[in-house]
Amino acid sequence: MRPFRRRKTEKISEQELSQSLMTEAEQQDSSLSSVIADNMNKLQSLFTNCTDFTCREFKVGKGQLPVQLLYLNGITDEQTVNQEILKSLAKIRSSNLEASDSKNIEIIKNVFLEVGNITEISTIREVSEAILTGSVAMLLEGSARALKIGTKGSEGRPIAESVTEGVVRGPREGFTESLLKNTAMLRHKIKTHNLKLEKFVLGKTTKTEVNVAYLEGTANPKVVNEVKKRVSMIDVDSVLESAYIEELIEDSPFSLFPQIEHSERPDKIAAGILQGQVAIFTDGTPFVLIVPTMMFQFLQSSEDYYDRSVYATSVRLIRFFFLNLALLLPALYIAVTTFHRELLPTLLLISITVAREGGPFPTVLEVIMMEVIFEALREAGIRLPRPVGQAVSIVGGLVIGDAAVQATMVSPATVIVVALTGIASFGIPSYSFGLAIRILRFGMIFLAATMGLFGVLLGLLVMQAHLVSLRSFGIPYFAPLAPFNLKDTKDLVLRFPWWAMSENPRLISKNNRQRQKFYLKPSPPDENE
Repeated sequence: MRPFRRRKTEKISEQELSQSLMTEAEQQDSSLSSVIADNMNKLQSLFTNCTDFTCREFKVGKGQLPVQLLYLNGITDEQTVNQEILKSLAKIRSSNLEASDSKNIEIIKNVFLEVGNITEISTIREVSEAILTGSVAMLLEGSARALKIGTKGSEGRPIAESVTEGVVRGPREGFTESLLKNTAMLRHKIKTHNLKLEKFVLGKTTKTEVNVAYLEGTANPKVVNEVKKRVSMIDVDSVLESAYIEELIEDSPFSLFPQIEHSERPDKIAAGILQGQVAIFTDGTPFVLIVPTMMFQFLQSSEDYYDRSVYATSVRLIRFFFLNLALLLPALYIAVTTFHRELLPTLLLISITVAREGGPFPTVLEVIMMEVIFEALREAGIRLPRPVGQAVSIVGGLVIGDAAVQATMVSPATVIVVALTGIASFGIPSYSFGLAIRILRFGMIFLAATMGLFGVLLGLLVMQAHLVSLRSFGIPYFAPLAPFNLKDTKDLVLRFPWWAMSENPRLISKNNRQRQKFYLKPSPPDENE
């Protein structure tokens, strides 16, 4: 009988909990009363056990009308409250406000309050949301409306250099966790009224503010509408980082390749918006999403556009070479040494064979073991505190690699191949794209160990077919190679000079494709002039 009684008790408690939640929802959806005491009872019940919830009562006007200021300590700018709102209330004390006048709230808003951002609200839910977002709510006796006064504090760290995307030449500023600071930095880069910022609030519990930024007249209207549609359809309880949004709006969530780029550099986001892309800012994170994204953008760095085209092209060629090494080098080593030894020069083959004498494991197990150790050291270096992490990743790699060779557990050639692969993976600018390559590398190793070079070619063919089929908000992921567009290849592997890139990408920017005047190539002055 005890288990049955316990289940019955739990069922009743669940019913009571649902009824209390319904009552709370009804309270929030209810309209404000003209009696300030009724409104305060509802709000105080919502903010029970909230030590940072502050209520300050004042008497204003000749009729001594009660006024309540409601806000949360910490996220509200106390300086604005003390120097602007309280001084304004002091002026109201000698005014002719009467308790029976329903226009008192408008008089206070339009005449007395010396604050820029003021809006009228009329429900308990709007008042609670205003308080939770850092604003001050003002309730007035005799009025069924309240005032939302924008006093959100400038919390967060100051603007500093980007940590994940360092450059030798270029701006040294990076986004912060403050949405207002981030959008202000974007406005500082793009000074035009065509830059639009549309607000969304996501997360039933966190109520995270999200801004969708795009350049009207340049961005593709279909892409803009699709972004706003997908963002507005998000219905979750919390959004703490832009990655929450990324997983909920991408085209192919099961693909290893990221279809949405993220960055904490204002210049990179501004450059994407100027060529027709759409940016998604999320409050509480310095990482901004940029869509639609094509694969080759993950292999480009902001510094490519701050150096001369010859230097940028050379670095990009090295970067693409590193990409192939990071993906294929261990697989090619296994395939050649296991199935296709005739492809190696005789002296190199003899050297590798002698080095592997006495080794207890086959080549594929050596490579997998060293790859796993290398990945573990890399993760340890990232997760540990910075001074300790650097020592672990460097010293650990040296000690373990040397000890493994000395113990004849792995051959020196395997250590060299794994080390070169790891160094090459660091040459990929995008961390998320690099993760995809690191995972695919193990798949290539398996194919090489079972089918040799035929398996490697088969893996490349399947990967290429998958890349061609991917879309990012309807835009082909492998563009401008598939579909091919000759003009857009000027900023692909090669980086043409600025005077040669007069148009924005065709697939991203449907309107206002003209970036600059045609053919601005400089030339030396004429000696006859």
